[in-house]
Amino acid sequence: MAEQLTGLAGDRALLGRTSTAERVSDILRSRIAEGYFPPGTRLSEDAIGGALGVSRNTLREAFRLLTHERLLVHELNRGVFVRVLTVEDVEDIYRTRALVECAVVRGLGEPPYALDRLAAAVTGGRLAAHENDWKALGTANIHFHRELVALAGSERTDELMRSVFAELRLAFHVVDDPRRLHEPYLARNQQILQALQAGDRRGAERLLETYLSDSLERVVEVYRRRVGEEGAP
Repeated sequence: MAEQLTGLAGDRALLGRTSTAERVSDILRSRIAEGYFPPGTRLSEDAIGGALGVSRNTLREAFRLLTHERLLVHELNRGVFVRVLTVEDVEDIYRTRALVECAVVRGLGEPPYALDRLAAAVTGGRLAAHENDWKALGTANIHFHRELVALAGSERTDELMRSVFAELRLAFHVVDDPRRLHEPYLARNQQILQALQAGDRRGAERLLETYLSDSLERVVEVYRRRVGEEGAP
Protein backbone atom coordinates (compact mmCIF):
# COMPACT_ATOMS: atom_id res chain seq x y z
CA MET A 1 0.00 0.00 0.00
CA ALA A 2 2.91 2.39 0.67
CA GLU A 3 3.89 2.44 -3.02
CA GLN A 4 0.33 3.15 -4.09
CA LEU A 5 0.01 6.00 -1.58
CA THR A 6 3.25 7.56 -2.80
CA GLY A 7 1.77 7.62 -6.29
CA LEU A 8 -1.43 9.19 -5.01
CA ALA A 9 0.50 11.92 -3.22
CA GLY A 10 1.97 12.81 -6.60
CA ASP A 11 -1.56 13.17 -7.97
CA ARG A 12 -2.42 15.76 -5.33
CA ALA A 13 -1.45 18.60 -7.66
CA LEU A 14 -4.15 17.47 -10.10
CA LEU A 15 -6.82 18.54 -7.64
CA GLY A 16 -5.94 22.21 -7.94
CA ARG A 17 -7.71 24.67 -5.71
CA THR A 18 -11.14 23.18 -6.13
CA SER A 19 -10.86 19.72 -4.63
CA THR A 20 -14.06 17.91 -5.53
CA ALA A 21 -15.31 14.37 -5.16
CA GLU A 22 -15.52 14.11 -8.94
CA ARG A 23 -11.82 14.92 -9.34
CA VAL A 24 -10.87 12.54 -6.57
CA SER A 25 -12.93 9.80 -8.20
CA ASP A 26 -11.22 10.54 -11.55
CA ILE A 27 -7.82 10.04 -9.91
CA LEU A 28 -8.81 6.82 -8.15
CA ARG A 29 -10.50 5.48 -11.29
CA SER A 30 -7.30 6.10 -13.25
CA ARG A 31 -5.22 4.41 -10.58
CA ILE A 32 -7.52 1.37 -10.64
CA ALA A 33 -7.36 1.31 -14.46
CA GLU A 34 -3.54 1.43 -14.29
CA GLY A 35 -3.45 -1.49 -11.89
CA TYR A 36 -2.32 0.25 -8.70
CA PHE A 37 -5.19 -1.12 -6.61
CA PRO A 38 -5.83 -4.84 -7.22
CA PRO A 39 -9.27 -6.44 -6.66
CA GLY A 40 -10.00 -7.03 -3.00
CA THR A 41 -7.79 -4.16 -1.80
CA ARG A 42 -9.23 -2.30 1.18
CA LEU A 43 -9.06 1.46 0.63
CA SER A 44 -8.17 3.32 3.82
CA GLU A 45 -9.96 6.64 4.22
CA ASP A 46 -7.21 8.05 6.41
CA ALA A 47 -4.33 6.96 4.20
CA ILE A 48 -5.86 7.98 0.86
CA GLY A 49 -7.39 11.18 2.23
CA GLY A 50 -4.01 12.12 3.66
CA ALA A 51 -2.16 11.33 0.43
CA LEU A 52 -4.55 13.48 -1.61
CA GLY A 53 -5.10 16.12 1.05
CA VAL A 54 -8.90 15.93 0.93
CA SER A 55 -11.54 15.76 3.62
CA ARG A 56 -13.15 12.55 4.77
CA ASN A 57 -16.52 13.70 3.40
CA THR A 58 -15.03 14.43 -0.04
CA LEU A 59 -13.35 11.04 -0.12
CA ARG A 60 -16.51 9.24 0.95
CA GLU A 61 -18.43 10.93 -1.85
CA ALA A 62 -15.72 9.84 -4.31
CA PHE A 63 -16.02 6.29 -2.98
CA ARG A 64 -19.78 6.48 -3.46
CA LEU A 65 -19.37 7.55 -7.09
CA LEU A 66 -16.96 4.70 -7.81
CA THR A 67 -19.24 2.22 -6.04
CA HIS A 68 -22.00 3.34 -8.41
CA GLU A 69 -19.61 2.60 -11.29
CA ARG A 70 -19.09 -0.92 -9.88
CA LEU A 71 -15.39 -0.36 -9.25
CA LEU A 72 -15.69 -0.37 -5.46
CA VAL A 73 -17.91 -2.16 -2.97
CA HIS A 74 -18.84 -1.09 0.56
CA GLU A 75 -18.95 -3.89 3.12
CA LEU A 76 -20.79 -3.13 6.36
CA ASN A 77 -18.45 -2.74 9.34
CA ARG A 78 -15.45 -3.59 7.15
CA GLY A 79 -14.93 -0.65 4.83
CA VAL A 80 -14.56 0.02 1.12
CA PHE A 81 -12.85 -2.49 -1.17
CA VAL A 82 -11.88 -2.66 -4.82
CA ARG A 83 -14.44 -4.95 -6.36
CA VAL A 84 -13.74 -8.55 -7.35
CA LEU A 85 -15.53 -9.25 -10.63
CA THR A 86 -17.58 -12.32 -11.43
CA VAL A 87 -17.51 -14.27 -14.69
CA GLU A 88 -20.81 -12.61 -15.62
CA ASP A 89 -19.22 -9.19 -15.05
CA VAL A 90 -16.39 -10.05 -17.44
CA GLU A 91 -18.79 -11.27 -20.10
CA ASP A 92 -20.85 -8.09 -19.80
CA ILE A 93 -17.73 -5.90 -20.03
CA TYR A 94 -16.77 -7.55 -23.31
CA ARG A 95 -20.34 -7.34 -24.59
CA THR A 96 -20.26 -3.60 -23.94
CA ARG A 97 -16.84 -3.27 -25.53
CA ALA A 98 -17.95 -5.05 -28.70
CA LEU A 99 -21.05 -2.88 -29.00
CA VAL A 100 -19.19 0.40 -28.49
CA GLU A 101 -15.78 -0.17 -30.04
CA CYS A 102 -17.05 -1.81 -33.21
CA ALA A 103 -19.68 0.92 -33.60
CA VAL A 104 -16.96 3.58 -33.28
CA VAL A 105 -14.88 2.00 -36.06
CA ARG A 106 -17.96 1.46 -38.24
CA GLY A 107 -18.97 5.12 -37.89
CA LEU A 108 -15.60 6.72 -38.59
CA GLY A 109 -16.60 8.14 -41.95
CA GLU A 110 -14.14 8.84 -44.73
CA PRO A 111 -10.36 8.67 -44.16
CA PRO A 112 -7.84 9.91 -43.28
CA TYR A 113 -8.29 9.44 -39.53
CA ALA A 114 -6.42 11.10 -36.67
CA LEU A 115 -4.39 8.08 -35.56
CA ASP A 116 -1.33 9.59 -33.86
CA ARG A 117 -2.45 8.70 -30.33
CA LEU A 118 -3.51 5.22 -31.42
CA ALA A 119 -0.08 4.69 -32.96
CA ALA A 120 1.57 5.98 -29.77
CA ALA A 121 -0.30 3.33 -27.77
CA VAL A 122 1.04 0.62 -30.08
CA THR A 123 4.55 2.01 -29.65
CA GLY A 124 4.10 2.04 -25.87
CA GLY A 125 3.05 -1.59 -26.01
CA ARG A 126 6.12 -2.56 -28.01
CA LEU A 127 8.37 -0.82 -25.50
CA ALA A 128 6.68 -2.61 -22.58
CA ALA A 129 7.08 -5.98 -24.32
CA HIS A 130 10.73 -5.26 -25.06
CA GLU A 131 11.26 -4.61 -21.35
CA ASN A 132 9.26 -7.73 -20.38
CA ASP A 133 6.90 -5.51 -18.40
CA TRP A 134 3.64 -7.38 -18.94
CA LYS A 135 1.62 -5.24 -16.55
CA ALA A 136 2.68 -2.16 -18.54
CA LEU A 137 1.76 -3.99 -21.75
CA GLY A 138 -1.72 -4.56 -20.34
CA THR A 139 -1.94 -0.85 -19.59
CA ALA A 140 -0.76 0.02 -23.10
CA ASN A 141 -3.37 -2.34 -24.50
CA ILE A 142 -6.11 -0.55 -22.57
CA HIS A 143 -4.72 2.78 -23.79
CA PHE A 144 -4.97 1.52 -27.37
CA HIS A 145 -8.66 0.75 -26.98
CA ARG A 146 -9.31 3.98 -25.13
CA GLU A 147 -7.76 5.93 -28.01
CA LEU A 148 -9.76 3.85 -30.47
CA VAL A 149 -12.97 4.90 -28.72
CA ALA A 150 -11.74 8.51 -28.66
CA LEU A 151 -11.79 8.52 -32.47
CA ALA A 152 -15.57 8.96 -32.17
CA GLY A 153 -15.01 12.45 -30.74
CA SER A 154 -17.74 11.87 -28.13
CA GLU A 155 -17.19 12.92 -24.51
CA ARG A 156 -20.15 10.78 -23.41
CA THR A 157 -18.71 7.67 -25.06
CA ASP A 158 -15.29 8.40 -23.57
CA GLU A 159 -16.84 8.76 -20.11
CA LEU A 160 -18.81 5.53 -20.44
CA MET A 161 -15.78 3.56 -21.54
CA ARG A 162 -13.45 4.98 -18.88
CA SER A 163 -15.38 3.00 -16.29
CA VAL A 164 -15.56 -0.07 -18.52
CA PHE A 165 -11.80 -0.06 -19.07
CA ALA A 166 -11.18 0.41 -15.35
CA GLU A 167 -13.35 -2.66 -14.69
CA LEU A 168 -11.39 -4.51 -17.38
CA ARG A 169 -8.19 -3.88 -15.44
CA LEU A 170 -9.79 -5.59 -12.44
CA ALA A 171 -10.31 -8.64 -14.63
CA PHE A 172 -6.70 -8.58 -15.82
CA HIS A 173 -5.46 -8.74 -12.22
CA VAL A 174 -6.79 -12.27 -11.87
CA VAL A 175 -4.87 -13.57 -14.88
CA ASP A 176 -2.00 -15.80 -13.76
CA ASP A 177 0.03 -15.38 -16.97
CA PRO A 178 -0.24 -11.74 -18.12
CA ARG A 179 2.31 -12.27 -20.88
CA ARG A 180 0.20 -15.00 -22.46
CA LEU A 181 -2.87 -12.79 -22.19
CA HIS A 182 -1.46 -9.52 -23.55
CA GLU A 183 1.47 -10.28 -25.87
CA PRO A 184 -0.52 -11.77 -28.79
CA TYR A 185 -2.73 -8.70 -28.95
CA LEU A 186 0.15 -6.33 -29.52
CA ALA A 187 0.46 -7.58 -33.11
CA ARG A 188 -3.32 -7.45 -33.48
CA ASN A 189 -3.37 -3.84 -32.32
CA GLN A 190 -0.82 -3.13 -35.03
CA GLN A 191 -3.03 -4.83 -37.63
CA ILE A 192 -6.05 -2.74 -36.64
CA LEU A 193 -3.92 0.42 -36.77
CA GLN A 194 -2.61 -0.48 -40.22
CA ALA A 195 -6.12 -1.15 -41.53
CA LEU A 196 -7.24 2.28 -40.31
CA GLN A 197 -4.13 3.94 -41.75
CA ALA A 198 -5.10 2.38 -45.08
CA GLY A 199 -8.63 3.76 -44.68
CA ASP A 200 -10.11 0.26 -44.42
CA ARG A 201 -12.54 0.72 -41.55
CA ARG A 202 -14.54 -2.40 -42.50
CA GLY A 203 -11.39 -4.51 -42.33
CA ALA A 204 -10.48 -2.89 -39.02
CA GLU A 205 -13.94 -3.70 -37.65
CA ARG A 206 -13.63 -7.36 -38.67
CA LEU A 207 -10.23 -7.59 -37.00
CA LEU A 208 -11.62 -5.95 -33.87
CA GLU A 209 -14.63 -8.28 -33.65
CA THR A 210 -12.39 -11.36 -33.80
CA TYR A 211 -9.93 -9.77 -31.38
CA LEU A 212 -12.57 -9.11 -28.73
CA SER A 213 -14.13 -12.55 -29.13
CA ASP A 214 -10.76 -14.28 -28.67
CA SER A 215 -9.84 -12.08 -25.71
CA LEU A 216 -13.15 -12.78 -24.00
CA GLU A 217 -12.67 -16.53 -24.40
CA ARG A 218 -9.20 -16.35 -22.86
CA VAL A 219 -10.14 -14.13 -19.92
CA VAL A 220 -13.28 -16.14 -19.09
CA GLU A 221 -11.24 -19.35 -19.21
CA VAL A 222 -8.92 -17.90 -16.57
CA TYR A 223 -11.80 -16.57 -14.51
CA ARG A 224 -13.59 -19.88 -14.35
CA ARG A 225 -10.43 -21.44 -13.05
CA ARG A 226 -9.18 -18.71 -10.68
CA VAL A 227 -12.30 -17.00 -9.39
CA GLY A 228 -15.25 -19.23 -10.18
CA GLU A 229 -18.88 -18.36 -10.70
CA GLU A 230 -19.25 -16.74 -7.26
CA GLY A 231 -16.35 -14.34 -7.77
CA ALA A 232 -14.51 -15.58 -4.68
CA PRO A 233 -10.77 -14.79 -4.51
